[in-house]
Amino acid sequence: MADANQENATSLLLDYVPKDADSKIFVVLGASGDLAKKKIYPTLWMLYKSQLVPKHTIFVGYARSKLTVADLRKKAEPYLKVKDDEKDKLDAFFKANYYVQGSYTEASAYQNLDVELKKLENGLKANRIFYLALPPSVFMPVTENIKKCCMSSSGYNRVVVEKPFGHDSASSAKLSEHLSSLFNEEQIYRIDHYLGKEMVQNLMVLRFGNRIFGPLWNRDNIQCVMIQFKEDIGTYGRGGYYDEFGVIRDVLQNHIMQIMTIVAMEKPPTTSADDIRDEKLKVLKCMKPFELENMVLGQYEGDPEGKGEAVHGYLDDPTVPKGSVTPTFVSAVGYVSNERWDGVPFILKCGKALNERKGEIRIQFKEVPGDIFDGKCQRNELVIRVQPNEAVYCKMMTKKPGMFIDPLESELDLTYNERFQNVHMPDAYDRLIMDVFSGSQLNFVRSDELKEAWRIFTPVLHKIENEKIKPLAYKFGTRGPSEADDLVKKHGYTYSGTYKWVPRK
Repeated sequence: MADANQENATSLLLDYVPKDADSKIFVVLGASGDLAKKKIYPTLWMLYKSQLVPKHTIFVGYARSKLTVADLRKKAEPYLKVKDDEKDKLDAFFKANYYVQGSYTEASAYQNLDVELKKLENGLKANRIFYLALPPSVFMPVTENIKKCCMSSSGYNRVVVEKPFGHDSASSAKLSEHLSSLFNEEQIYRIDHYLGKEMVQNLMVLRFGNRIFGPLWNRDNIQCVMIQFKEDIGTYGRGGYYDEFGVIRDVLQNHIMQIMTIVAMEKPPTTSADDIRDEKLKVLKCMKPFELENMVLGQYEGDPEGKGEAVHGYLDDPTVPKGSVTPTFVSAVGYVSNERWDGVPFILKCGKALNERKGEIRIQFKEVPGDIFDGKCQRNELVIRVQPNEAVYCKMMTKKPGMFIDPLESELDLTYNERFQNVHMPDAYDRLIMDVFSGSQLNFVRSDELKEAWRIFTPVLHKIENEKIKPLAYKFGTRGPSEADDLVKKHGYTYSGTYKWVPRK
């Protein structure tokens, strides 16, 4: 039920939406949780203050907890970026907020939610967005109750679902079938927030807006492709939840595979969502399932000489089951068996508790044939730095200044902080929630993509879990198991160690 002390807030909201406007209501299911306070409400605030959400949008929080809008504000405010001159605007934002308490599983609670939404819509044409900031265990009852009780009959309805989208092929298919029985594909927005990152978005322009890359982007010129996302934090205190999924499900099967498809896909006819997703799907269909012999699994141990969280290994977390063999690191090599990429290894790496926080894509080219410089030249690499310090740079050879023709490794460098000063770099969630408002599905995962991604990973996941494959140990704050370096080398990636990119200030 809505709190009685919110009647004044309801009146203010009705005044806030003019009589001749369409109402747009953004419902945050799970408004009391971590995702809502750390990501969703900060994003809604940023879009609101920047006047990027449609005018007269109302934000409705829904959760089991007995809360008020003031409580929601108190939870979210530490994560909001508010300048001194924006306090009045922040007050206005929370005046456009509302809260309804209710169960996630009882139909009567959703009937009440619908009553409250209709009050806010005040007879106007209604557009409703339902954001499921919820654990996957309640996706099915929540979406079923939304369909039965809360759908607008006069405007659009959109449902935003956070990953994980299932646990394997069977569970993902079950969820997809459930959602498709309730909504059409155009109403479902499966969020993979990595697709909203600026440099991932830039891949499309880099690949298809530059003549210089087109002729080189194939097996004749590229030795291998490496995509890696490293985190320098562990899972201490959150390990119990993490243990349900592990690094393969958490990052590799979704985030990294989505980026890989953009790197590998053919040029789409247009930039429309379905044209691009059609090409991404073709890449996945050309991949065989990953095999354990082309993977290295790791699990971090504590560093006795470390500080803070670093002293704790994964198994030191009391929330992690004793003897867990869930990997926190994976390096995997896959191949796209088509005319463009046949024989080119795609090296995919991700992990927790590593030596740095970094996300990047490395396109390593083959050696120059007919070497005349006595082996002094290193391979060219195009590097797209996704995070932090967004940049695109190309490692190349140039002549060392002086009297002799000595090759020197250098770079062509586009560092975003230097080239685009005083330009706001949108957060991934900023872009994706804007896409939901505008109805663009370009940066969301389609059900057939999801099916193929699970096909590629389910067999090896089942093998790892059924046979309880023990991951290799690596120390917190290192690069991961040394065997991962051996795997990379075996599949043709050369690390020279002669050059290190330094971000410009």
